[in-house]
Amino acid sequence: MTIYGYRLPAMSSLILWGLLWEIVGRMGLTFFVPPLSEVFVTLFSVVGTAPFLKALSETAYAFSAGVMFAIVIGIPLGIMMGKNRLVDELFLPWVNMFLSAPLTALVPVLMVLFGFGMKSIIITTTLFAIWIIILNTRAGVLQINRSLVEMARCYGANPLQAFYKIYFWAALPEILGGVRIGVIRAVKGVIIGQLLISIVGFGALFELYANNFLMSHFWAVLLVLFALAFSVSEILAYLERRVSYYAAKR
Repeated sequence: MTIYGYRLPAMSSLILWGLLWEIVGRMGLTFFVPPLSEVFVTLFSVVGTAPFLKALSETAYAFSAGVMFAIVIGIPLGIMMGKNRLVDELFLPWVNMFLSAPLTALVPVLMVLFGFGMKSIIITTTLFAIWIIILNTRAGVLQINRSLVEMARCYGANPLQAFYKIYFWAALPEILGGVRIGVIRAVKGVIIGQLLISIVGFGALFELYANNFLMSHFWAVLLVLFALAFSVSEILAYLERRVSYYAAKR
């Protein structure tokens, strides 16, 4: 961030917003916004407790499983859509529809089909993440230089070899971009699933603290969730920058 020609250190904007949060909390304008210092004190007292660790493990399991299924299904399907016109015409309307549709409305249907357990939460997380991964992978494949594909054919590469030696690596920048956005959407999916399907994990903590007006506890758990999502997103963004030279070579 730059102010009047002076470049401030990274994350300076977060410090400014933190100071504003502290001032608003100290003014006591609303019970919903406690001082940030109080939130951090509560955070350190909550992190090591058994309910928090149980909620963290349940949320991490549902999130990891949902993202894994989204990647394992989304990347191959996106590559097939990019390289095969028939597959693209069959799946593209559905992908666009689910990407733009309010997926929260599908949660009651998932509850009827798969019950109120962890399975429905994982499926909800997958549905939030998979569509953008498919579209980004498809876009990456469509931008591949056709000479690479022709070279693979000339050297006798079978479809599987062309898949992981040509299509995957040439489309990798777009794939990582899609995975990064999908991970962010998966965070929304896992929390919505834990709030609407089965009150477990961080969803249970949010419900407990909100119902008892423990706003410092509520914000402390929310900060942990934001920090975890931001960390995963930044790691994927770093990997995306590391492989960005593929786009220039392509």
